[in-house]
Amino acid sequence: MKLAKIQQAIAGFARQKTSKQMKETITKKVFWAIVRKEFTDFLSSWRIIILLGIILLTCVGSLYTAVTTIQDAINSYQDGGRIGRNSYLFLQMFTISDGNLPSFLSFVSFLGPLLGIALGFDAINSERSKGTLSRLMAQPIPRDYVINAKFVAALFINIVLFIALGMLVMAFGILILGIPPSIDEFLRVISFLFLILIYIAFWINLAILFSVIFRQQATSALSSMALWLFFLVFYSMIVKLLTNSYLEEAGSTNEYVSRYNAVLNIYRFSPNYLFQESTTVLLSPTVRSTGLMTMEQVTGSIASPLVLKESLLLIWPQLTGLIAATLVCFAIAYVLFMRQEIRSN
Repeated sequence: MKLAKIQQAIAGFARQKTSKQMKETITKKVFWAIVRKEFTDFLSSWRIIILLGIILLTCVGSLYTAVTTIQDAINSYQDGGRIGRNSYLFLQMFTISDGNLPSFLSFVSFLGPLLGIALGFDAINSERSKGTLSRLMAQPIPRDYVINAKFVAALFINIVLFIALGMLVMAFGILILGIPPSIDEFLRVISFLFLILIYIAFWINLAILFSVIFRQQATSALSSMALWLFFLVFYSMIVKLLTNSYLEEAGSTNEYVSRYNAVLNIYRFSPNYLFQESTTVLLSPTVRSTGLMTMEQVTGSIASPLVLKESLLLIWPQLTGLIAATLVCFAIAYVLFMRQEIRSN
């Protein structure tokens, strides 16, 4: 009798465990179904298609000008291959410009936040205004699947776009310049693309946050655009205006360096500045510091490019700051969305 009871208990536990595993599998499939639905909606949206086309055309144009400028510089020397290996030409394709078009980096830093805002500013309030959010919440799925799936789908769009652009840049470089990238250059390009994704993910989460706070899509879009313009244009002007007298009152060189580094920390509250500083170090291996240094610090140093590991250590605070800002925006949007009351219209 005892053995039969034990066998029945084991069988019941196995059925319960199997049922739990099936439930977890079904919920995972539901989540990825929502992600696929949001991903296809983005691809079929004319707003996103036009913005992706603009980014693609401008980046290809800046790439062409960069490649032709570098090719002309190589043709003026006899040993073009040696110059190419010593000058990090593959990294210069992302930063160099002939003056007619901005560089690839300039286009990405300008248009990337616009793409992130366009992907997230109507993530929640559009569903609410259409009345589909209450219908979706009536289904037996966790509420957080909605906001998580919208972020994941927007991130997938950026991953596909910028990995394709990065590979396109390297392919053009190999075909036109005839110089393959080194391992260090390839890893720096991959790190640069990863940094772009983090930077755009911040603006996606910020736009999703405003879409949770505001019920009107126009209000959330304008709020996201206003904050982007503030950090892009006005923040550096305000900091410079407020800190000019502070720097001029420095009595010695060491004090000036200390105050200048303190002012740099204020600039680093801007995600645009963090991105610009990080990409400068990644794409320019000769940059050895992100701030001013005294003569005592410079004395004895060897003027040579940094390896990738040292460059990553140099920008680790900036990278951590961008990731933290992204997570904070997502956490606030997540908490507010989970606490909101959703009613049918």
